[in-house]
Amino acid sequence: MSRRKTERLLNLVICLLATRRPLSAEQIRQAVPGYDRDGDEAFQRMFERDKNELREIGIPIDVVRDPWEDEPGYRIERESYELPEITLEPDEAAVLGLAAQVWQRASLAEAASGALLKLRAGGVATDASAGDALELRLDTRDPAFPALWDAVRDRRVVRFDYRGAGSESVRSRLVEPWGVVSRRGRWYLAGFDRGREAPRAFRLSRITGQVTTVGRPGAVEVPEGVDLRAMVGFPDEPMEERTAVIRVRQGACEGLRQLAAAVHAGTDGWDEAELRFTDPERLAGWMASLGSDVEVVEPPDAREAVIRRLKGALA
Repeated sequence: MSRRKTERLLNLVICLLATRRPLSAEQIRQAVPGYDRDGDEAFQRMFERDKNELREIGIPIDVVRDPWEDEPGYRIERESYELPEITLEPDEAAVLGLAAQVWQRASLAEAASGALLKLRAGGVATDASAGDALELRLDTRDPAFPALWDAVRDRRVVRFDYRGAGSESVRSRLVEPWGVVSRRGRWYLAGFDRGREAPRAFRLSRITGQVTTVGRPGAVEVPEGVDLRAMVGFPDEPMEERTAVIRVRQGACEGLRQLAAAVHAGTDGWDEAELRFTDPERLAGWMASLGSDVEVVEPPDAREAVIRRLKGALA
């Protein structure tokens, strides 16, 4: 869903909640930003779609017919819209806190923290420290994650460039996305590869460049009973542990320094760290997130992986 449409739907909900009396379609048209004020038919189509979408997600829009008015009025009864009192057991509240930590690096971080804030405001105890003893291994730094998450939600076909395991060749893939799954700290897209005419799983760290959507929302049908986790249940490719040489700006990246096998002091404002790794793409995701404070010197494949990440972010 586009940002413009999201804002329009949110404004519509606020408008219908705030009014003390039912509003006609024309009054809504004038009050809610984002509606076409020129074409009557275009507005009617858009308004009908918006009402249907809001009702599909559980927002009750009442239609009130006044015998003294030609057109019906619309409003949202606050009693029907508001959530009932929420009561969570301590273990359930702990799970919510853990989920918010899982998403802290994803594009949904703001929504996750906002949900916890609302629960606390409603008197629900959400112990933020309850999950501290658990090591969260979910990493959502892959640039392709937000676009693929949206495509799965909207059931839209996607196209992206993909580098196969153990290969430097990149090929374009056209995929019907069924779901995004995490396994052993790595994210995968499970879906139907139209080019190969078969279900396939794609590791997000091997997607290069931008993910683009193809066709209209709702075009993808997820097969009944499909097991997404089984699709990414194949053994991980054996990878040899290697050493990366990384230039680190002096006074920066303390976490990297703590994990490095060795750090050699420099004289030009940079130190040189030796860091053990197995997966160049995971290393690249970490190094790219540190920005201008690091530079991967070697090996070449790890350096190239960082460059691809940065070029993708720039694009």
